Amino acid sequence: MNFPANLRYTKDHEWISLEGNVATIGITDYAQRELGDIVYVEVDTIGKSLEAGEVFGTVEAVKTVSDLFLPVSGIITELNPILAGKPELVNNDPYGEGWMVKMTVNNLADVEALMDATAYEAEVG
Repeated sequence: MNFPANLRYTKDHEWISLEGNVATIGITDYAQRELGDIVYVEVDTIGKSLEAGEVFGTVEAVKTVSDLFLPVSGIITELNPILAGKPELVNNDPYGEGWMVKMTVNNLADVEALMDATAYEAEVG
């Protein structure tokens, strides 16, 4: 499995990257493998201010639907528009074109408090 060192991770298997105060969020390679073939990504929280740990959307796989949890507090600003027609990108490229949302982060220190790649790899075994 792939655990890019430049990302931060949650116990709920989301990853986050930060540029300034804008974060990009998706699910990890581990999560997409556990879910199986992704068929739909739903996010109806664009423009909403959410707290860390709140559900910001769902991801639907052939065998299950799973909630997506926000790693840090902030405002969801964008849904990846490509996923509407190509949800399989979450499986094929979870850390690249398979990203799910972008958000404005309330507190940048919250991102640093998340797991680094080494800690996340230890978490999932």
